[in-house]
This record gives sequence, structure tokens and C-alpha cells, in this order.
Amino acid sequence: MSGSTTMTIRVTSALKARLGRLAQDTQQSPSDLAAMAVSGYVDRELAVVAGIRRGLDDVEAGRVIGHDDAVRALHAAIDRAGVKGSGKAGG
Repeated sequence: MSGSTTMTIRVTSALKARLGRLAQDTQQSPSDLAAMAVSGYVDRELAVVAGIRRGLDDVEAGRVIGHDDAVRALHAAIDRAGVKGSGKAGG
């Protein structure tokens, strides 16, 4: 990997063995596989955090609607789409 740096992590011996099997089966190095896994995890978590921050910004700016209004809007959208079972729960 170009522009890479070294990082040490602790994993269980079982996980290390599984990573070794995957590396052998895919003919990739355990290091490359671990880097791909960490990269994917970090990308997903950064997206989650960004979404939470957007939501908090919406709350601070007053861009929110009440629960009942949200449920009504969702049911209306489902009804417009013609999806069966869009009635209220238990009804």
C-alpha cells in the first residue's frame, strides 16, 4: 500500500487465525485484509456520525415534525404507493 503507515492492534487468537485463513483463501496478505476491514468500518462510522450531526443540526434549527404528523405522512406515502397493510398497527 502506498502512503501507508504501521498500526498495531490486539485481536483474539481466534480472529487472527480466521484472518489467516481468509488471507490464504484469497491470496492476499493479512495486513491488506485488515486494512480493508478497518477502512470500511471507519467509512461507515463516519457516515453514521455525519448523519447524527445533521439530525442534531436539524433539531437546533427547528427542522422537526411531531411523531403523530410523521406517522400520518408515512401512512399517506405508503397509501399513495399502494402498499397493502399500511393501516395502523393492530387495525
